[in-house]
Amino acid sequence: MKKKLVASLLLAGLLATAAQAAPASLTAQQQTFRAIYQQLVEINTTHSAGDTTKAAQAMRERLLAAGFNADDVQVIAPFERKGNLVARFKGTGKKKPLLLLAHIDVVEAKRSDWTTDPFILQEKDGYFTARGAVDDKAMAAAFISILAQLKTEGFKPERDIIVALTGDEERGGVPSNGGRWLLENRRDLVDAEFGINEGGRGELKNGKPFVQILQIGEKSFVQAEFETSGPGGHSARPTPDNVIYDLTAALGRLQQYQFPVRLNDAARMYFERSAPLQQGAVAADMRAVAQGTQDAAVFARLSQDPNLVGLLRTTCVATMVNAGHAPNALAQSAKAIVNCRLLPDEQFAFVEAQLKALGGDKVKVTVRAESEQAPSSPLRPDVMAAVEALTAQMWPGVPVVPTMGVSTTDSRLFRAVGIPMYGVSGLFVDPATVNAHGLNERIGVKELYDGREFLYQLVKRLTR
Repeated sequence: MKKKLVASLLLAGLLATAAQAAPASLTAQQQTFRAIYQQLVEINTTHSAGDTTKAAQAMRERLLAAGFNADDVQVIAPFERKGNLVARFKGTGKKKPLLLLAHIDVVEAKRSDWTTDPFILQEKDGYFTARGAVDDKAMAAAFISILAQLKTEGFKPERDIIVALTGDEERGGVPSNGGRWLLENRRDLVDAEFGINEGGRGELKNGKPFVQILQIGEKSFVQAEFETSGPGGHSARPTPDNVIYDLTAALGRLQQYQFPVRLNDAARMYFERSAPLQQGAVAADMRAVAQGTQDAAVFARLSQDPNLVGLLRTTCVATMVNAGHAPNALAQSAKAIVNCRLLPDEQFAFVEAQLKALGGDKVKVTVRAESEQAPSSPLRPDVMAAVEALTAQMWPGVPVVPTMGVSTTDSRLFRAVGIPMYGVSGLFVDPATVNAHGLNERIGVKELYDGREFLYQLVKRLTR
């Protein structure tokens, strides 16, 4: 009798825990999505200690349980802990496939810095908090749950739907894995007419949906090393030559330098559609840019906004510095990493030449990494119509604004080989507090479920 009582109490406890994990107010599909989301978030997929193969295998099991054939869901791992998932929902073949792309690796997160454990999903005060809560496991989990739902519903798309969950995106798209590796080695698995990826988002203003961003192009990157060296010596006997000061002087010149303004069509469209959403001088400046102004004062004012400067020009900024070997010795070497984000048509040679000029005679500048450039995707009428119609339906009055992304995603890899990609998610976040790549990354609970529903409806519209 006592054992039965203990078992009953244990069962009651488990049921209570399950109820907390999946609130009764959620629909069955939302509960399934939340379970997938939590499972994916709580698998550590950092480069240092994580395992994207484990995450890919877990998502494969979800699709197999939904009725997918094993041959249609593959885990491809060029390295042991670096797996990718590619799944195909077969359609009638009337149209070419749609690619749903998301990466499942995440940037590093130190537990000592975070308020909570970054690899345990926290739901509190209306927010989900975890590393990858947004970037990019929200879309990855949404795509898996959407495919599972479509399978159980018996949906018959006119085109195949391909889901590719990739690793190593946060490392800049290395050739040994992820999207680049799949394109170079298994193009047949991910080839599509066009695709949906991260890069766009919804933005909240005062807690309410304000604008839906549709990314149609993005900048490429160059990573350079500024380095200077000398004999060093005792700190008690300083010399006129000091490698730290030489490096500092070069970085000071970099800080003051601005690349020329070069407005492309995607950026011009962003300013044109964003001007009505602003007020006062900002609205006037945006209208002026959209109309082709060459007023340096307008560009200078808009460049003060970190969210806008990258739309106007190529940018380079120091991100890491290392110098010295002892507190009581003159440094023998000083190095800095400079990260540049180039406009789609900016010439690599021009940027490298400018960096070397800023380095001067005493600082050696070496380009250590660079990404390929890719053209912006055309504004497909079917994509625009679907995104605008769904946005109007779910968030009345919220405009859709196409733009050029100032950061880098795997979309550039696919655009470079002729597969147009569109960054749109329906995930609305506060740009000031989302903290992707930062501390306590988070997204609103309601906003996550709404974004998943948006993507579900978008996939259906684009495949019928």
